[in-house]
Amino acid sequence: MLIFRYLARDLMATTFGVSLALLLVIVSGRFVKYLAEAAAGELDAGILFAVIGYRIPGFLELILPLAFFLGILLSYGRLYVQSEMTIMEACGMSKHRLALYTLIPGLLVALLVAWLSLYVTPAGLRKAETIFSAQRERGDLESLMARHFHPLQGGKVVTYTEEVSKDGEMKDVFLAENNPDAEDGHNLVLVVAETGHQRRAEGEPSYLVLERGYRIQGVPGAADYQITRFEEYGQRLSKPSPQRRREKVDTLPTGELLGSDQTPKAAALQWRLSVPVLVLVVSLMAIPLSRTDPRQGRFARMLPAVLLYIVYLVMLNGARGMAEDGKISALMGLWGVHLVFISIAFTLFYWSWLLGWFRQRVEARKSARVGGEGLVG
Repeated sequence: MLIFRYLARDLMATTFGVSLALLLVIVSGRFVKYLAEAAAGELDAGILFAVIGYRIPGFLELILPLAFFLGILLSYGRLYVQSEMTIMEACGMSKHRLALYTLIPGLLVALLVAWLSLYVTPAGLRKAETIFSAQRERGDLESLMARHFHPLQGGKVVTYTEEVSKDGEMKDVFLAENNPDAEDGHNLVLVVAETGHQRRAEGEPSYLVLERGYRIQGVPGAADYQITRFEEYGQRLSKPSPQRRREKVDTLPTGELLGSDQTPKAAALQWRLSVPVLVLVVSLMAIPLSRTDPRQGRFARMLPAVLLYIVYLVMLNGARGMAEDGKISALMGLWGVHLVFISIAFTLFYWSWLLGWFRQRVEARKSARVGGEGLVG
């Protein structure tokens, strides 16, 4: 029990450190992407942290299996390099007991991943998708930012303002409209105004109302233009078209996926069940892969081990894609991949025994052949 606590504590501490590092990398990359969209006016800056928070369970769902896999490689690799594992084996620690001591914390990680995969991640994705849908349905001026050119009416009109107050009041407003199909030939309209605001009434179109300014209409490069001074000028805004929300399978509750005969839902259900199993399978693979010679160092087998993990995950994802397309059964496709890598795990685990058995068979055949030739002679 003392050895188990020592191994489990070291393993979980390493897993936590690797998880934290991977989570910071992924969250930082996604936050930069959302920040760029907010800078372009596509997203409201106030929702960034909420969206990231709702997406974190989905990140952890895929990070934890890899972190536990790397945790075994790093933790046990250190024990082999420092000869601690050799001393444990000399004191009676068999590889089966080591596998048992590894699978106990692995089962806890798998249960955590199952909770995230089956319940928390879909709920978080639904919240995030609701926020994104609300952002897509915003009006033309909802994302207006000071000192930024902002397109209106699908790019036909461009506006600019030096300052925007909290209540939406704009100061020093510039508006440009290009209408090449104008009947009078005056295809460019420029409007400058001291202030502006959005006027909305229920059941009626919204307007950008500009106050105390000038409207200049004419043809660029020609002297034929008109200047009109106004106290109030209204520019009609396009009404945001309601987005037809497409149901995403990953956002559906797990209970809704159970018993469904639709291939995307069946594939999503099997994927959610496969991620916890992934933790246990890679745990078995990591135990023999972590065995290193002290002269080689603890990172000797890290690269092939990570490549094997990537192949496993890519094959699972590929099987899900084929199942969603109806090319294979979701149950047989994803669990067939698991069976392949369970076989690889047991092959790696019993590699030394299998190699010894094969050598014995070869030696026995050689001995029988030599004995037969001696009798003939």
